[in-house]
Parts: sequence; C-alpha cells; structure tokens
Amino acid sequence: MPEKSGVTAFWSDTMTEPTGTRSGKPRTSGLTMVMDKGLGMHAFRDLLDTAGDHLDRIKLGFGTAALYPPQILREKIQLCRDAGVCLHPGGTFLEAAIRLGEDDSYLEKTAALGFEGVEISDGTIALTPARRSALVRRAAELGLRVFTEYGKKSGGSRIAMNELVETVLSDVEDGAETVTIEGRESGAGVGIYDESGQCRDEEILEVTSRVPSSLLLWEAPHKDQQAHLLLLLGNRVNLGNVAPTDALALEALRRGLRSDTMELIPNRRR
Repeated sequence: MPEKSGVTAFWSDTMTEPTGTRSGKPRTSGLTMVMDKGLGMHAFRDLLDTAGDHLDRIKLGFGTAALYPPQILREKIQLCRDAGVCLHPGGTFLEAAIRLGEDDSYLEKTAALGFEGVEISDGTIALTPARRSALVRRAAELGLRVFTEYGKKSGGSRIAMNELVETVLSDVEDGAETVTIEGRESGAGVGIYDESGQCRDEEILEVTSRVPSSLLLWEAPHKDQQAHLLLLLGNRVNLGNVAPTDALALEALRRGLRSDTMELIPNRRR
C-alpha cells in the first residue's frame, strides 16, 4: 500500500506518492540509509522531524560512535527508536575492534547501549568466511539487526561476482538482513563505480540477476547515482550513504517528484 502521512490531509494521495508503489514503514524494500558523520543534536532532531518517515536506517559513519559523549549517543539511539529508524555504528568501528581483539566485547556493548543494529564489514581488514560467519551469528544472538557489507575500500577494487553471490547467501543464512555493496563516501573508483563515479551497469544487472534485490543495499552518495539506480532497478532499490541534507531529495527522486526520475510516474494525461 502507498505510504500515508500527515501531508495527505492537504495534498491528494496521488500527488504525495504519484508512482503508487512506495510502501510505508516498516519496509523490506526501498530502504534508505543516511550516514551521520557527526551531526549535532539540533540537526539530528531536525533530520528525524523532517524526514524520519522516509528513513529506515542511520549509520554513525566510520568509528564516530566511539567519540560521542555517552549521553548524546544514548539520546540519538532513543530518538531513532521513537522515530522507527534503526541506528547503528559503521562497520569500520567493528574492524578496529577486531584488530584490537575486542570484537566480542564490542558486539556486547553495542547491544547493551541500546543500538538496534550493527554493521559487519571487512572493507579494510581481511576476514575469513568462517570468521565473518561467526561475527554475524554472534551479533544476531545478541538481538542485533545485522547489516553486512561486501567490498574493499581501496581505490580500484572491483566486484568479484561469484564471491559476492556466495557472501550474500552466506550472510543472509547466518542472520543478516541486507548486504551493502561498497561504494565509499566518495562514490568513485570502487565497487560498482568507475573512476569518474559512473555506474558499471553490466555488473549491477548481473548481480541483481543472481541475488534478490531486497537483500542488497547500494551505497550511492551522489544524486546522479541515486537517480541512475532508481531508473535502472526501480524505486524499490535500497540505497545508502545518503547525506542527511539529501534525505528528502532522495525521497522525491523515489516518487518521481524530481525531473531526473519523473518517468517513474505513470502518464495519465487526457
């Protein structure tokens, strides 16, 4: 069913969601993940007040979760719970914990703090499939929603198709909800993006021919990438690493309410 919200008291349903396909929360597709690189509390509340209905996850980027005053961190966690948004630390923080031999303690503390989710990645470090599997299962045992990430952060890294498919299926079997395809904050020269930030469509379409789209989340930090993926894969595509200031703009793209994606709206002109 199309999403309902307070704005429909003024605008018609077809004007607020003209594609007729956008579902309300909780969603299993069409997910949006915003990256918070250190928003202050006023900006964080403004984000949730303005765009909370359209957000599914907020990631505290990199290892920034380690740097907040505890009361601020707990307040962000509670605000997200109240708004129906899953807040979780970035996978880089877990990778640091692994290097320090504190990964199990990290997962336990993540759950104890009240985070709903956790990201498990090996974008900088190396993990064996068995070790990755154990981390996913341990996080799920602690009651955390698990989001994993595939791909390396180093420039020039590409998708190894068979490895990606095997990783997605294994992660989901172990308890992960989605697997993020690495695109970095820059959105260029890594994963599905070439050095100029253009999408490698053949690779994207091969991935989606072998893995259900609902299991994948594509890091797409730039508007042209978001619009391209929406037109290529449809507005139910899961997108992440979205800037907080772009949250509403992305929702407009999903609904065909920007010129870049207006073709998503059925043409009912008489």
